[in-house]
Amino acid sequence: MKSFTKVAMASLLGLAVLSTTAYADVAKGQKLYTKKLKSLCKTSGAKFAASYTQMEWETAKDEGKLTEAFTEACPGGEEMFKGDKFKNKYESHIYDFVYEYASDSGNVPSC
Repeated sequence: MKSFTKVAMASLLGLAVLSTTAYADVAKGQKLYTKKLKSLCKTSGAKFAASYTQMEWETAKDEGKLTEAFTEACPGGEEMFKGDKFKNKYESHIYDFVYEYASDSGNVPSC
């Protein structure tokens, strides 16, 4: 019975650790913006994120128009936003970043 409990607890802990890495991250989005988009957008992350309010970013995401919103906020990154790699790897992190630092959030990023 002890070994079963140990295995069950180890599995539960492992599942908890793995599930948290699947979520998007504001800090990772900020880092991605700084490394990949800042030179294309030619603007700070604060200005990029403050292009819309949190509600406007959320609406764009819900309607599937996040790429258009990103392109409007940063016309220089249009080609990057259209790629599958961006959608699959970066979009959720960048979204969390812009949502966290939207114009009505009161937060200001350091990039």
